Amino acid sequence: MSFSDWAERPYSSLSGLKPFLPGLALTAAIAAVALTIRSATGWMALSPLILSIILGMLIRNTIALPQIVETGIQFSLKRILRAGIILLGLQVTIAQIVSLGGSALIMVTLTLVTTFLAMRLAGRLMGVDRQLTDLIAAGTSVCGASAVIAANTVVRGRQEHVAYAVACVTLFGSISMIAYPLLAAPLGLDERAYGLWSGATIHEVAQVVAASFQAGDVAGQFGTISKLARVVLLAPLIMTLALAMRSDAGSDTGEGQRVSTPMPWFVLGFIAMMLVNSAVSIPVDMSRHIVMLTNFLLSMALAAMGLQANIGKLRAEGWRPLALGAFGWIFIAAFGYAALKLFGF
Repeated sequence: MSFSDWAERPYSSLSGLKPFLPGLALTAAIAAVALTIRSATGWMALSPLILSIILGMLIRNTIALPQIVETGIQFSLKRILRAGIILLGLQVTIAQIVSLGGSALIMVTLTLVTTFLAMRLAGRLMGVDRQLTDLIAAGTSVCGASAVIAANTVVRGRQEHVAYAVACVTLFGSISMIAYPLLAAPLGLDERAYGLWSGATIHEVAQVVAASFQAGDVAGQFGTISKLARVVLLAPLIMTLALAMRSDAGSDTGEGQRVSTPMPWFVLGFIAMMLVNSAVSIPVDMSRHIVMLTNFLLSMALAAMGLQANIGKLRAEGWRPLALGAFGWIFIAAFGYAALKLFGF
């Protein structure tokens, strides 16, 4: 290789990035605006992920986007999304999860699995599209918008499905955030029990934090940790979904034919980051920056989804998916409370 060939290689690499830059700049700008809005309002329960998809949808349905941004939008939907989910693992440690105790972990896991399966069955009975059902079920049972976009890597629903599912978990999670603190006393829950119930049943991490800390620091701590336990369960849920869809696709196409359902290997990256965070003490300042970067990357992915969501098609989904979201919201709250009492909390 000549010196001139070696010298030109960086420039050729940079030129290869050019098609991605306009779309990446757009999704990054939307994510930055969403994070700025949350920071300016001071309301930490206002998820930048949700703001990003809303802003993306507003732009998509009011402005004709040039073709030049499409490549970068697709990159945000795939690569940026996976990077954000992998980094999400750095927000959890094994010690945090173990600190809940065996009974609490079983209660959280049982609530998540039962809710997901019940919503899948209900979606089938209600005639809701299977892909949309899986997305709403994942968002309700695991961790809101993050679970919706992670599940969609294997469910492969339309962007309108993602937007509808995010809308459902936002609506009902927000109602829980307001209603739960009012229910603690009537339901006879002490701080620990209320925190566990909140963490095991409210949709978004930010919503759990907002609701649980209203009952005190102990409730807030148990709420946050039990919610993180649900976040960890996102990895096995996505892998199980992928295997189930491969099995279903294999049955539909016949043996010997290639099945296109992807395996979400990036989930292993999520687990690896959790193990790293458990083994190495990350400085507080660095951890704070990692959280900001994770939120930014996931917000870029949600912005990209919003930029591809057609409000007309979203409206065409009708009322049944919303009813499914309402069913899931009631089911997870009721089942979580029953499980709480069953395990003696």
